[in-house]
Amino acid sequence: MLRNVSTGLCSNRRGAAALRMAPMIDIIFLLLIFFLVSAKWRPQEDFLPLQLTSANTFQPNIPSPEPLFIHIYPQPDGCRINIGHLAAVQLENQNIQAGLELLAEEIKNCLQQQKRLTTDPVEIVCEPSVKWDWVEKIYNILCGAQLTNITFQMTEQSE
Repeated sequence: MLRNVSTGLCSNRRGAAALRMAPMIDIIFLLLIFFLVSAKWRPQEDFLPLQLTSANTFQPNIPSPEPLFIHIYPQPDGCRINIGHLAAVQLENQNIQAGLELLAEEIKNCLQQQKRLTTDPVEIVCEPSVKWDWVEKIYNILCGAQLTNITFQMTEQSE
């Protein structure tokens, strides 16, 4: 049997070439062990830890409270804010700070009168021509009152 070192083939005297399998199997096992050791085993990504309540416990379905609507209307020198149907506050360019303080006080009074929580929904309804600066100030006052569920009502403008 003659051996060709450069190709790894063995040839018989009759001229038939044979492939040596032992080194190739060794390399395959080494690669397999390498990939098994270097792989990062992590939990399945779509798994969420979730605890379901047992079927025999009864929990009443408590409806979510009606949102408190804050309507913002444009005025020539500022804007007017209606807090639900209870209060209206006028914000003017000349006296912004006093108007914002009055708005914060009226919102707190409204929340106390209606026995609302800070997690109850608040929905801001804004007319299209109200300046964004006013909307930002009103939103900051609502966040300052620690209201956490504030949304904007989206309306389409007809042209």
